[in-house]
Amino acid sequence: MSESDGDETTRTKIADALRSEPHTATDLSEAIGIPRAAAYDHLEHVARSVDADATDDQFLVAPPECRECGFSGFDDLVNYPSRCPECRSERIEEPVFVIQ
Repeated sequence: MSESDGDETTRTKIADALRSEPHTATDLSEAIGIPRAAAYDHLEHVARSVDADATDDQFLVAPPECRECGFSGFDDLVNYPSRCPECRSERIEEPVFVIQ
């Protein structure tokens, strides 16, 4: 899929979706029709754009959390870690993103 779909770019679609309600990267990939890894790449750019805008909007992230031990202190919040650094479990809840 190309970056542009008509007049609306993929990043604009992601930002609009996040302004309407919280989403995971998996939710966004399914809704927009892009791979989950691409959604994470776009989310990084959307976060920078929102932070750079002169509006009062904020890009907020509910961090990923380990389903086994509850660890949520991951370094990179706009990423889906493969395993927990505390207990090594691979049962990680995806981060949730929203623009408010």
